Amino acid sequence: MSDAAGVETHQRGARLKIVVIGGVAGGANFATRARRLSEAAEIVLIERGPYVSFANCGMPYHIGGEIPSRDDLLLQTPESLAQTFGLDVRISHDAIRIDRHHKEVWIRNLATGETTAEQYDHLVLATGAVPVRPALPGIDLPGIFALRDMVDMDRINQWLARTDGRSAVIVGGGFVGLELAEQLQRRGIATTIIHSDDHLLTPFDVEMAAPIATELEKHGVRVVLDDAVAGFAHDPQGRIRVTTKQGRRHIGDIAILCMGVRPVSDLAANAGLATGLRHAVVVNEFLQTSDPNIWAVGDCVQLQHRVSGRDVYIPLAGPANRGGRLIADNILGRRRPFRGPMGTTIIRVFGLTAACTGLYERALIELDIPYQAVHLHPSSHAKYFPGSHPVAIKLLFDPLHGTIFGAQAVGQVGVDKRIDVIATAMAGGLTVEELGDLDLCYAPPFGSAKDAVNMAGLAASNIVDGLVEAISWHELPAFAGEATILDVRRQSEWDAGAIPDAMHIPLAELRVRMSEIPRNRPVIVYCHSGQRSYVACRLLAQHGYPCRNLSGAYVTWSAGQSSQVAVAQPGAAELLEFSLAR
Repeated sequence: MSDAAGVETHQRGARLKIVVIGGVAGGANFATRARRLSEAAEIVLIERGPYVSFANCGMPYHIGGEIPSRDDLLLQTPESLAQTFGLDVRISHDAIRIDRHHKEVWIRNLATGETTAEQYDHLVLATGAVPVRPALPGIDLPGIFALRDMVDMDRINQWLARTDGRSAVIVGGGFVGLELAEQLQRRGIATTIIHSDDHLLTPFDVEMAAPIATELEKHGVRVVLDDAVAGFAHDPQGRIRVTTKQGRRHIGDIAILCMGVRPVSDLAANAGLATGLRHAVVVNEFLQTSDPNIWAVGDCVQLQHRVSGRDVYIPLAGPANRGGRLIADNILGRRRPFRGPMGTTIIRVFGLTAACTGLYERALIELDIPYQAVHLHPSSHAKYFPGSHPVAIKLLFDPLHGTIFGAQAVGQVGVDKRIDVIATAMAGGLTVEELGDLDLCYAPPFGSAKDAVNMAGLAASNIVDGLVEAISWHELPAFAGEATILDVRRQSEWDAGAIPDAMHIPLAELRVRMSEIPRNRPVIVYCHSGQRSYVACRLLAQHGYPCRNLSGAYVTWSAGQSSQVAVAQPGAAELLEFSLAR
């Protein structure tokens, strides 16, 4: 049966009834796609809150005033969905119980308290997630908020207006926490971030996250790492006093909890549907739950990571939007699987952008996947053209076969383009060699003849091909006293700072001075960003020196040192269930 024939069968047969629990990304995308596929289906959308479709990713930017109009965040209303798509949308209604035997869902009208049963042929759960709110002393005091929906956003804005808020404490250094910090600081509100991990942004490795912390502090945001909140209280002026486990105290006119999210899965669990990580709803490759007539999508589900093949909980808008559309296809005769998420995401923090896709280094360590990392710092476009800025890129890959596992990038411009290209390459199964061979657009204002993505692929290919061995900045201490560290930068660069105990021979002098380098021990070479040290490694290796290139060179080493921590190796639960809360 063709896809079109499948849809026509539904249209000619008995009227199909679909009930959707939850709107926003997953639920609303499902409902509108389902209507486009079938005019005959009866579609009922149940939303507990007062808003059925809004841009929750834009809420921090309205709080900061960068998106001035609140109405710009409202994407659809019950009226527009009814008029345009013929949907039966019921806001302020709560689904309280699923009767799978009779294929009914019981719904309470929150305005009247009336409870009714709605029958279904298919039930779609898009119940989303709620912010984590641990049972800490004082957590329910006035002035402590979390940001999930438009109602939360309005309450935060109202509180700041009423108290003339001048200071804020954000608990959590994930994506939403950093976006709020940027926007509150934009409003002139002195902001402190308290984060329990040793670096911001879990899906980034420590050296890649370090410039983000520096950028926050440069713009007046105080960043407190490796400390957790112990409790909340009011000070004599009525402000929020936040006490940490290390005994520090931070004062704010407002405190906002950005500690991740947990899936809203009670409805599914109480109906006997299978749940998994963080009690998220388990779905198959077609987004069906353990009941074939019940489907689930968005921030309430557990999915399979496209790179690792492991179960993960990654609540992001992209998979929710795609998943809603795909369920509509599957119900209405266009059977197709959902290819799992890769965790591709991006954030702007003042003048920097950070983006990532796939697995990060700590996850690869925990999953015991052999990997190699390369760091490089190419220009956003041709260096000779005005406005060029460096882009720090980290590429993680299989050193034997060149399979790409993940990538991270941080810079002022051009970050989104590079990570999107690498994510696309990963989705297509390209290797690092093929990454280096991509035919990407070039003109001096936009890129280089060898784009930053090409450069990452070429650098990785050199390792796969055996032309050079590389080590990362955090491996350097293991060679202390056992290897010669060679700096091949210019004299002026050496004078400005160097790795301790390194010897200095500028690249231009290396051919005539290599006899100064001991032959009976490994040589680790570095320059500013890695290109000159690679040239030096090739020279030394062909003259019999056991040589390794310090990946990312002095720039990456400096970023790692500024974090003042080594690469952590957290437990599997943290790695496989991390929440981006986007």
